[in-house]
Amino acid sequence: MTITSPHLGSPRTWTDAKLLYALEEVVETELNRHLKVAKDWMPHEYVPFSDARNFPGLFEDGEAWEKSQSPVTDIGRTALVVNLLTEDNLPSYHHEIATLFGRDGAWGTWVHRWTAEEGRHGIVMRDYLLASRAVDPDALERFRMAHMSEGFESDNRHSMLHSVAYVAFQELATRISHRNTGHQSGDPVCDRMLARIATDENLHMVFYRNLLRAAFELAPDPTMLAVRDVVTRFRMPGHGIPGFERAAAQMAIGGVYNLRIHHDDVLQPVLRFLKVMEVPGLGPEGARAQEELALYLDGLDSEARRFDERLAARRARLAARAAG
Repeated sequence: MTITSPHLGSPRTWTDAKLLYALEEVVETELNRHLKVAKDWMPHEYVPFSDARNFPGLFEDGEAWEKSQSPVTDIGRTALVVNLLTEDNLPSYHHEIATLFGRDGAWGTWVHRWTAEEGRHGIVMRDYLLASRAVDPDALERFRMAHMSEGFESDNRHSMLHSVAYVAFQELATRISHRNTGHQSGDPVCDRMLARIATDENLHMVFYRNLLRAAFELAPDPTMLAVRDVVTRFRMPGHGIPGFERAAAQMAIGGVYNLRIHHDDVLQPVLRFLKVMEVPGLGPEGARAQEELALYLDGLDSEARRFDERLAARRARLAARAAG
């Protein structure tokens, strides 16, 4: 599609308000497409409530939590906590996008629909964790209080276009993290639950990715700058979780989310779909941003290669130690 509206001005005069107006029709089209393909699902159907029993507290028969009560692996437990605490900050995320995108028209309808769908993820994950006793409930609640009390401010809150670019990658990153957590969890019930969540995240990614494609057609230079900025400064929304760095390192080693996954399974699929390195009509700023993005990706690929080598060496040492 090509959008032409003379009154909106030249690419040098794009503002958030003008872009919101220009992209409204695309948002409506993508919203209608999303509603046709999205399937409602019931969180309670994915939770093993028959495994649940009381915790200590008001109940005399309360049973204290122990790690051995659940088949979930150590890496699965770490990733589940990170993923749930990330989902817990939904009120802050809603505030961010409602402020940027507005609550009216197709934009507002999408904001509320997205929030409603995302709300299921925190519900089903917490119910699963408590019913299956996969994590220490007291520690989980302390983490939740600490994380949510800090609130959340997006690195891209200054720009609607940067925010659209960010979520196009972040939704896919979240999908990958949930899916790999399920694979590494050691529990088929958990794997099925996270696969259902990952399906939602993928549909959300498609919405924003397609919106970003329209932005490239409409305003190639500002969009290229936004993509460059977002990719080179990318952080997951859960970076403020207590102990996030240590958990992220464990998740990287455990194959849930690391540099190689980020480069190959998150950045590259979106960038290839958008044909970012082939965008026509770029001015000097856009062309420079395109070159800087290419250089960054080359560097990231090299970093990922070194990470792969270190991880392979670590696994070889552990295997040799186990064999000896």
